[in-house]
Parts: sequence; structure tokens; C-alpha cells
Amino acid sequence: MHHLMTSRDGRQLDVILGGVLEAKTALVCHHGTPSDGTIWDSWHMDALQNDLCLVAISRPGYAHSDRQKGRSVSCVVADVEDVLDELDIEHFLTIGWSGGGPHALACAEGLPHRCIAASVLAGVGPHGEPDLDSMSDMGPENIEHKKIAIQGEGPLREWAKQNTSSWFTIADDAMVEALGGLIPEIDVVALNDHGMGAIWASSIRRSLQHGIDGYIDDSLVFCKPWGFRPDDIKIPVTIWQGDLDLMVPFTHGQWLINHIPDVTSRLELGHGHISLIVDKKQEILSDLIRHRPSFPTMD
Repeated sequence: MHHLMTSRDGRQLDVILGGVLEAKTALVCHHGTPSDGTIWDSWHMDALQNDLCLVAISRPGYAHSDRQKGRSVSCVVADVEDVLDELDIEHFLTIGWSGGGPHALACAEGLPHRCIAASVLAGVGPHGEPDLDSMSDMGPENIEHKKIAIQGEGPLREWAKQNTSSWFTIADDAMVEALGGLIPEIDVVALNDHGMGAIWASSIRRSLQHGIDGYIDDSLVFCKPWGFRPDDIKIPVTIWQGDLDLMVPFTHGQWLINHIPDVTSRLELGHGHISLIVDKKQEILSDLIRHRPSFPTMD
């Protein structure tokens, strides 16, 4: 179900709800780049079966969410808090895929009294850290994009005009061709044989229906400090990462594992960026949900 809610600073938020709407615990899901909250629609039944309210907020500038120019990763904390307050849900588990990974970590760090545990699926590591080369082992398309984004919004918009026009109407069966050198064969299978190609294409089209600001701002966000340190996260976090991933390289997952105090490492050999969330979905959910019983129940 699609809902429009309002942030504390008056912005419109595009919110996707599923699962058990009356549940006392939410599963807050953060989408990748570019995408929107609808990419988590297929997790509705999983949330339903586990007595969770699925909450996916399209980040500012995507779909029907108003732009928040100059945002950082940590800005997501206030939006999540506002939505959960509106839903009258106190506690939540959080999960983030790809560009959503840092946003899940922001919630883990910024809302430790409400966030029970977090899972990061092929999540982006921070830029500019002395012990992480954020572009090493990336596919050529992502290296080109990152180098342009580092130059700032002007050059990035010019690059986007020439390289992203096809995204606005991308067909359900066109994701493999569009991703080019960014996907190994196991991700091709996940896109074609498991329906992820159609799911992601639909989400991209919806995310860009009011323009490309969300993608521009996401790209800039990942080239500057996040607004928090992973070292300061106090709740349990599981890092899932495939060694064949060319969108977010294996080294990003390794860096996060080395810098998050209460961390579980799930470095999956033989998996890519997309196969990870397709083939490991039930393990990911089981690992995250195992933390819920240890959290005190609120009357």
C-alpha cells in the first residue's frame, strides 16, 4: 500500500506499507540506487508471516518523496522516526540493500533505543576512508559514475543527461543489458529467472517519474561523510556481501565488518549483488528476526 506522510520539516514522504499493519514491530527497508520503496513489495508476505509491519520510505527526490537538497546519509534517521511515530510503532528491525545499506546503519547508530538490529545487504562503504579504496574492484560503469559524482552536482547532472535517459522507460526485460559489465552470470540468472529484473525495472521507473533528483543526491551523498561513524553503532549488525559483486565490491563489506563493534560477518562466496538477496532471502530474514525475542515487550 502506498501512503503519503509528512516529515517534521514539511516534506512529503512516499511510504510503502505491508505485512501486519497493526504489528508492534516494524521491518524498515532501505532501497538501493536508483530505486524506490516499491522494490520491497515482494517482502510483504515475509513480513506478514513474521508479524512485522513492512515500512519502506522512498528517499527524498525519489517517486513522491520531496527532494531534500544537500542531505547526508544520517538525514534518514529523522524521516524514519517521523514515519514510525505516525504509525505508532516504537521498535523496529532495519535492512538496507546496496545504497540503502548506509541508511540502515544510520538508523542503527541514530536510533539505538528503537532499532533492535540491522542487516546490510551488499551495502556501500564510506568514501574517503584511508583504509578503503571505494572504487577498487568495481565494474567500469560504476567507476565512471563515481569519478563524475566526486566532481560535484553540475558535472554529475551533465553526465546523467547522456547516460540515464533510458532509465525513465526501462522495460522489465532490459535490466541485464542496462547493467552491462556490472553483473556476473549469477546475477544475470537472478534477474531473468527469479523476477528481479522486472521488480527492479518497475521500481526505477516509479522512482524517476518526477525527475532524477533522488539519484543525483544519492550519488553525491556517497561521496561525502555520512554524518556518523560505523564504529559508534551499539546494536547488532549483520553484514552480507558476495565476493562476485561488481557494483559494491567485497572490500566494502570487509571494511564495515572491521569497523562495526557488534557485527556478524556473512561474506558469501559465489554470490553477486543481486543473487545475494534472491538466494539468501530466508537466511537474511531469519538472522535479523532472531534478535527480536531478546528485546523487552512493550505493553
